[in-house]
Amino acid sequence: MTTRPTVLVTGANSGIGKIIVSRLARAGYDVAINYKVDPAAAENLASELKNHGARAVAIYADVANSKDVDTMFEEIFSSFGGLDALVNNAGVQVWKPLLEVQESEWDRVIETNLKGCFLCTQRAARHMKERRSGAIVNIGSGCNKVPFPNLSAYTASKGGIEMFTKSAALELGPFGVRVNCVAPGAIETERTKAELADFAKSWASLTPLRRIGTSEDVASAVEFLLSDSASFISGQTLGVDGGLFAQPRWPDSDYGI
Repeated sequence: MTTRPTVLVTGANSGIGKIIVSRLARAGYDVAINYKVDPAAAENLASELKNHGARAVAIYADVANSKDVDTMFEEIFSSFGGLDALVNNAGVQVWKPLLEVQESEWDRVIETNLKGCFLCTQRAARHMKERRSGAIVNIGSGCNKVPFPNLSAYTASKGGIEMFTKSAALELGPFGVRVNCVAPGAIETERTKAELADFAKSWASLTPLRRIGTSEDVASAVEFLLSDSASFISGQTLGVDGGLFAQPRWPDSDYGI
């Protein structure tokens, strides 16, 4: 009997995280579904994925809290006996002008997005080091390349994640652990549709491929980077943005934004 690889996806009971963990379960992974809110959604997702043949557990943890993270990893090791892959997806944002952002709001974004990525990567990598193998994918953003107004904390956190990815790849490579980043562009989710009524049309017109992305587009990139097909790829950021953030601003042209 072939042993299925195991993966932890943080922030996995909704949005892009839910699609990532579902795709990985279909691809043959046993999955740990991390959540902070809505335990019923996480448990329902775990039950659904079990029906498709995966072992699946829903685990509460605030990824910004080191004790929660330690407890989560203890439960993962107890349930699965090990961990082969990690997807740092959990993230929050505050949409406000820089001059109006409260210190508590800044802290919440940085601690969830960046500190949470650090804590989970560190805990997973300690285990992967002993096994001499593993793959980690961090979810970045177009903010990795382009600063977004009214998203100062989020932009800072995602830029930090990209550089953390590179640093982690350098240190963990000798132990057989790969670390990469996926940077989504304009992706249609429930959140983005709520933020802008005509989200798809607005961003599709700015994107060279003339459409916006889906959560499945992001999930397929994550699956690739975790797979053996990417066995010599580490320390890289893969933009899943239809070319959106590769283009300059050309005057008097059909290209650019």
